[in-house]
Amino acid sequence: MASLLLGARYLDGNKYVGSVGTGFKHDVARSLKKQLDKLKTKLPPVRVPGKNLVLTAPALIAEIEYRAWTNDGKLRHPSFKGLRDADDTSEIYRLPD
Repeated sequence: MASLLLGARYLDGNKYVGSVGTGFKHDVARSLKKQLDKLKTKLPPVRVPGKNLVLTAPALIAEIEYRAWTNDGKLRHPSFKGLRDADDTSEIYRLPD
C-alpha cells in the first residue's frame, strides 16, 4: 500500500481531502489492506485525481493527525494513527458547508 486516499464528510456526501502515506506500522498496513480489498468498488465515492487508483467504499474511519489545511482544502503533513471502531462516529470531522 503506497498511500491511503482520504475523504471527509461534506454536505450530503464526502469530499477528497488528500492522501496519507506515513504512520503505517507493517502489521497494521497488512490488516488495513485486507480490509480495503473487501471494500473494492468501481464507482468512486468522491472525485479523486490520479491514475491506477484502487477505489473502495467509504466504510472505514481513520484517525489522522495533520498540521494544517492547505489553501485548496487538503490536509498538510497527514500521518495515519489507526482505525476507529465503527461505533465511534461522534468525532468524525465534517467540512464546513
